[in-house]
Amino acid sequence: MSLTIEDVERLLDQRQLDTASDLTALTALVADGFTKYGNSNTNLWLMFGAILVFFMQAGFAMLEVGMVNIKNTKNILIKNVFDASIGALCWWILGFGIAAGTSNSTAGFIGTDSFMLDVPMSGKSGWLFQWAFAATAATIVSGAVAERVTFGCYIVYSIVLTSFIYPVVVHWGWNGGWGGAWRSTDLLFGCGVTDFAGSGVVHLTGAVAALVGAIIIGPRIGRFDEGIKLPQQSVIFQTLGTLILWMGWYGFNGCSTLMLAGLSSGGLFDFSDVAAHTMVTTTISAATCCLATTALTALMSPDKVIDIGAANNGILAGLVSITAGCSSVEPEGAFVIGLIGSFWYLAGVAFLEKMKIDDVVGAVPVHGFCGIWGVIAPGLFTSSTQYANAYYSSRADKCAGIFYGGSGDMLAANLVFILAVIAWTGVLSTVLFLGCKFTIGVRVSTEVEENGMDDSKHGGKVFSATPVPTQEV
Repeated sequence: MSLTIEDVERLLDQRQLDTASDLTALTALVADGFTKYGNSNTNLWLMFGAILVFFMQAGFAMLEVGMVNIKNTKNILIKNVFDASIGALCWWILGFGIAAGTSNSTAGFIGTDSFMLDVPMSGKSGWLFQWAFAATAATIVSGAVAERVTFGCYIVYSIVLTSFIYPVVVHWGWNGGWGGAWRSTDLLFGCGVTDFAGSGVVHLTGAVAALVGAIIIGPRIGRFDEGIKLPQQSVIFQTLGTLILWMGWYGFNGCSTLMLAGLSSGGLFDFSDVAAHTMVTTTISAATCCLATTALTALMSPDKVIDIGAANNGILAGLVSITAGCSSVEPEGAFVIGLIGSFWYLAGVAFLEKMKIDDVVGAVPVHGFCGIWGVIAPGLFTSSTQYANAYYSSRADKCAGIFYGGSGDMLAANLVFILAVIAWTGVLSTVLFLGCKFTIGVRVSTEVEENGMDDSKHGGKVFSATPVPTQEV
């Protein structure tokens, strides 16, 4: 027997809801209602998160256009637009299946189905949310190699990164792969990798590809010539982009709970507190790293300059640093993570300068160095209470951070994952960029670089170099 809402109302009015079959049917009706409620709130939450994360593309666009020469404005903007567009098609055709499809084996290396969005209707909100993440990974690379990479090379690495390199890492860390903390069996070191929103999966992957690309393509003309400082278009755009990214990060981290509430075999569960906690730790880490980076930069500069560029990149460094552990660390842990993240960021800047690697937007220090730190940090600062809330209570004590009484197993799993991401992305990116170098080319000619990319490919500069005549008064 099945009941509708109208049947229940009628039986309650008549006080006839007292037979075993009526009660069984009512139980089924209520359970079905909770299932549909859980499904609808999951879809809404993921769509909301996708919108926030996708809006980060506007942040990246403003950040990058603010940090390049004005003669390359159209070039960097079209790449940000294409990151989302190429990423959408690649994620639809191939990437999502590799990332979220059924694992090829118990080892969980790669997904084998769900290509071209062959999923139930309820899975489409998850596709949308994950596509926005994939676009972010590609954008990290475009900013690092800006102002000298050929457009053909850009197209190739954008396709390969979003179709194959990045999706494999997603499968490893999140969707049933060998490193995932949500596997039911064969967990890496008994805990799996704690990378809640992608310090390693997204940011480190993009940064390693960016580092390889920057090395193979080489620095911009004059970048490391003594006494020369290459012009940047506008600190206004850079700051606007940074603040947009900070806002979008609440979707990146907070909505990675994937749902707010639902029904399971254990009864009703509520993730809204975890989402709120995640957004709080995200805020604390970003704010701390912003202030620490600004202060350290001022102390190290001869004129004690309070630099807005340092503040902007400090915010981003703090956000990347907390992304893996945002759901599992306490607020005081987030403070320490953001503080230490500042040192990791500055170490990354010093490394690039020492090695004469030209990274236009600081993608490697922010997303690479702080991405590594972000994956290490949960192994140190995760509390058993927050781990139980965000993951599983049955292994919360074992998988807590070592400063909170944990066994160190989760830290070990995270370190293995870092090495795997660096090796996988580094090797494939090297093959990719070297392949482009010896075929279609990776670097524009000296003439094109000096005149600007907008003239060569995009119909001319945004602003004319000819002075505008003024009228005498």
